[in-house]
Amino acid sequence: MQNGFVESLNGRLRDECLNEHLFANLRHARALIAAWRDDYEHHRPHTSLDGLTPWEWHQRSAEDQTLNRAS
Repeated sequence: MQNGFVESLNGRLRDECLNEHLFANLRHARALIAAWRDDYEHHRPHTSLDGLTPWEWHQRSAEDQTLNRAS
């Protein structure tokens, strides 16, 4: 199952970023990929995470673990 998630991410990165830009150099490629990753992780809701962004899901998960330790 994990490989499916990785392949999905790789496909999205390729389709939405790598195939859309012609990179002038490595620094330019890194900057555009970083911007894409920031958008993907912090601003896009994911259906597999019940409409949360990966960052929101991570924060909620960390809060749940903290509550479980305190109980």
